[in-house]
This record gives sequence, C-alpha cells and structure tokens, in this order.
Amino acid sequence: MSQFSAIRTLKTILGATAAAGLMFASTHAAAQNTPGVLRVSAIPDENPTELQRKFKPLGDYLAKQTGLKVEFTPVTDYAASVEGLINKKIDMVWFGGFTFVQANVRSKGMVTPLVQRAEDEKFRSVFVTTHKDINKLEDLKGKTLSFGSESSTSGHLMPRSYLLAAKINPDTDLKRIAFSGAHDATVASVAGGKVDAGALNISVWEKLVAEHKVDPSVVRVFYTTPGYYDYNWSVRSDMNPALKKKITDAFLALDKSTPEGKEILELQRASKFIPTKAENYTAIEAAAHNAGLLK
Repeated sequence: MSQFSAIRTLKTILGATAAAGLMFASTHAAAQNTPGVLRVSAIPDENPTELQRKFKPLGDYLAKQTGLKVEFTPVTDYAASVEGLINKKIDMVWFGGFTFVQANVRSKGMVTPLVQRAEDEKFRSVFVTTHKDINKLEDLKGKTLSFGSESSTSGHLMPRSYLLAAKINPDTDLKRIAFSGAHDATVASVAGGKVDAGALNISVWEKLVAEHKVDPSVVRVFYTTPGYYDYNWSVRSDMNPALKKKITDAFLALDKSTPEGKEILELQRASKFIPTKAENYTAIEAAAHNAGLLK
C-alpha cells in the first residue's frame, strides 16, 4: 500500500486528530509505497478487457470510500499477482483460493483475506464437452482435456482433485492435457474442437451462457463438482488496520437496493460480500499438496 506521510495518512485514512493516532498510523504507513494510491489487481482468469470493465465501477466506489486514488494494474499471469502483492507492487488483489494459498505460503502468512462473495463459500467447477460419448469423469480416459491456468483453483486444482478422487490421473490416463490460461479460453477450445473436454469455473460458464456466447446445446456440462471455498479480496497483513477496515466495510456495505450497489454486485457476479479468513482455505491447501501442486 502507498507510503503516506503522517499528514496524508491523517487526511486519507484515519482522519485522526489525536497525537497517539498519528503515531499509530505513521508506523503502519511505512509498509505502503505510493502516497494516496490504492493499487489493485486481479488474477487474469478472464480476458484483460473484461476484467477492466468489471472493475471500473468498483474502483470508483472504493476511491470514494477510502479517499484514495484507486488504480487497476493488470497482470499477465496468476504468478505475477502473487509476486506483485508480496513485493509491494500491488496493495490488494482478487485471488482465487489457490493463488491466495500460494501467496500466503510464499509470504509466510503475511497475506490477509478480507472479503469474499457469498457465492465463494460453496464455489463449484464444471466439466464441459461437445462429445456425446462423454457423460462422466471416467469417460475422459484416453481423451484430451483443457484446464484454465495452472494456478487456477476452479480451472485446474479442484477439477484435478476431483479427477484424482475418481481414480483418474490426468497426467497418465488422459491422451493429453492443455492449459488455456483462462476460463473463457477453455470454453473456446472445447467449442472449437481443439480438445474433447474442458474444466472451468461455474460462474464464468453461467455468464457465457447468459450472454449467448456459448450454445449449451452444443457445449454441455457433464459434471459439476461439490462446493469449495474460492475467490477473495486479499491485502498484505502489514496494511494499515484502519484502511483494512475501511476497505472491508465498503465491500460489506454494497447493497443491490442502491443503483451503485446493484451495478457493482452484478458485474462482480455477487449477491453480497461477506467477511472471510485464512482458515477457510485449509482444504484448498491440502488439495494442492495432494495434487503435487504445492511444495
């Protein structure tokens, strides 16, 4: 987070008048890098144009609520979002469950998840295909399959975990696996016949169907995973506690009964935001270890 001077910190974060408050804010502001700016990013699980479009109203709202200039910084891959937060190039990131775990492990517990969508408490992945002879996970043996990004929770880790639970090793039992890089790209690969099947997050799938960008009578879902914890908004643990609270409160206050709240929540595909905590992601961490994706 940005490195505020003591006066700037008073004006933009705490609004404090007491000397004790000034000293407290100054101590934590030392962990911030750019005065007056909140630098935000997101894992590139959709194309960059779509991510920018979805974030714009949320960024404007957070700027009003925090008094900071909010800048969205796109990253080229999931690993860049992890490194950006750890190396203080970014202040807040929209992580998938697995990328949060990676960031938390890499930083030795110095990443704090603030909020998640209510839907992320029981998130799911779907497997899709155009082939009539693929109707269950076991039918994938000897076929080609595309995941999303290698670091994706809903586009790789959890689909891989459920394949392993069905006694299918993607690396040895399938003809070939590929990584499309993003959920919408996975659907394109399946629809275009590049692979026999694909795995992606259910939220992106439902959006593509609702926007008529995929014909579900041609590309169909043949397996939906059980629910698991997924996406969250995370910050570094050394962020000023007052700013953490201000950001958290802003997300929790979003309400569909207001025009602004309705627009933001619909773009984020959320009914509402709720608090979250690192302990919610222990199952994701265990799945990553079991799949050999986390050392």
